[in-house]
Amino acid sequence: MITISNTATNLGVVTDGTLDMSGHVKKIVRAASLALHRIGSLRKYLDTTSTERLVHAFVSSRLDYCNSLLYDLPAKEIQKLQRIQNSAASMVARFSKHSHMTPTLQQLHWLPIRERITYKVALLTYKALHDMAPMYIADLLAQYQPSRSLRSSTQCLLRRPPPSRTTHYGDRSFAASAPTIWNDLPMSI
Repeated sequence: MITISNTATNLGVVTDGTLDMSGHVKKIVRAASLALHRIGSLRKYLDTTSTERLVHAFVSSRLDYCNSLLYDLPAKEIQKLQRIQNSAASMVARFSKHSHMTPTLQQLHWLPIRERITYKVALLTYKALHDMAPMYIADLLAQYQPSRSLRSSTQCLLRRPPPSRTTHYGDRSFAASAPTIWNDLPMSI
């Protein structure tokens, strides 16, 4: 007998019918929490460098895997991932879990979760524009060509797709999010 599932897993990413990614976030949080617990039990025997390496290997890698799919998720889902990163940062820096984490993240040179996701989309966009990404990703992007001569003609802007009929899911797609993020970057970069 075949049972019907509400979720599907593809390449380790859990999706459901609503594409809210809550199942995937839950899976990341569970695995990263277990890894943090195990690293925490060894923390008293480790120096800061070794702890940071373990955290990068077993926690940060989980937070970063396919995180471009998490673009524009609701704040409650991002906050779950941010709590894991904050716990990892406090473990590495040996600060209290209740202390303010922004200076700790800056000291460790770690971007907060939402900025990590934005960075990943911008990086994929850069690679697609410079022929360092697969063609199926590059095909989702189109250069902006104004109909007449404008100052923006000399800039490397991307054309935004027309608004989708779905108010939320279409705007989270790579084809919609990449031009938004790319065009918002300062020209000095």
